[in-house]
Formats: sequence, C-alpha cells, structure tokens
Amino acid sequence: MTTLGLIGAGNIGSQLARLAAANGYDIVISNSRTPDTLSDLIHELGDNARAATPIEAAEAADIAVVTIPLKAIDQVPVEQLEGKIVIDTNNYYPQRDGNIAELDDESTTVSEMLQKLLPGSYVVKAFNNIAAADLTADARPADADDRRALPIAGDDEDSKASVVTFIEKLGFDVVDAGPLAEGWRFQRDTPAYGLKMTAEDIHPKLAEAKRYRDM
Repeated sequence: MTTLGLIGAGNIGSQLARLAAANGYDIVISNSRTPDTLSDLIHELGDNARAATPIEAAEAADIAVVTIPLKAIDQVPVEQLEGKIVIDTNNYYPQRDGNIAELDDESTTVSEMLQKLLPGSYVVKAFNNIAAADLTADARPADADDRRALPIAGDDEDSKASVVTFIEKLGFDVVDAGPLAEGWRFQRDTPAYGLKMTAEDIHPKLAEAKRYRDM
C-alpha cells in the first residue's frame, strides 16, 4: 500500500486526500496547526487516513505532496523528504506571498525554488493548474472519452514516471511538459491553466505559453 504524505491540508491538499483515499492509498495529512484540527477530515477519509505533523507526514510518505502557500516554503521538512518524490502544487501569488525577486524577474520557477530547498528530493510539479473542486469532479476512468489531462514537469525521469502512474490512477491523463524549468508553461494566467482539456488539447496550450514579461 502506497502512503501519500501531505504537507498542507487546504483546498488542494484536502481534495487530493479524498481522491487518493478513494483510490486505495493510505493518507497521512498535516497542516500548520495541530493534528487534532483535522479530525473531521480524517473521519471523512476513513480508517486508512491519519493526521500528523508535517515532519511525521514527510517521514511516512512514499510520495509526498507539498501544498502550502509559497510564503511558508521554509516550513517544509527537508531531512525527512530526502530521497523521496515530492509533488509541488504551488503557484506564485505576490499579493499572498509577497514579492520574490527571482520569480518576479522569472530567473527561476516556483518548483525550482522548492527543489533548491530539497536538494536530496525529486520534485515534480503537478496539480497546480486545476481547481480543487475539479480534482474529484473531473476524475474519470482510463477509457473515458472526456478524460481530463494534467501537465507535469520534473528533472528526474523515474520520479516523473511514478507521478504519472499516481495521477493516472486518480483518474487523469498526463502530459509531460519537460524539466522543472518548463513548469512555468502551466502556471497561473497561462493558456494551460485552469481549463479542462484532453491530452490532445493541452499540448498546443503549453506551446502557446508566454512569460509574464511578454504578456
């Protein structure tokens, strides 16, 4: 049984927990407060879920998900995630996160920042271009004609392959957008952001993406 360890229990984190639990994954979920504040969600998720601290969730994870505001990135456990696949769901919102110079000048990306913080982990960008409610609403069987595709980006091919398997099991097709440096192609305000698209639809949208400075 694969354990999904979630660092963050907000809209995306909670919905991913629901979807993963429904597909047979063990869930260890944490937030910035205390595990007891997640008791209602744990009751909903069932016997294969438990609340924990971020460190405990990182330790338990076979696959970890970091789904917290970017301004709280320094709270992500580092040592406990070493050697593990870490899915990054984040987007940069200056009004929430404060201005970050290297993101403002687009010399790096959100997920590359997380990878720098976690040098011993394998960061894969995913789930940042889909609304939380759509994670459960849009999941479809593998043979569905209207199966939605989600893009990913990452530098390690084996880790990306594992994330592809995970996302496909949750009910979505996957399009590989390339290395982490290409993750900007499906960040907020790009053509691939937020829209329900098949794999065939999403490829040209990724190609159409422009840097913020060029919009």
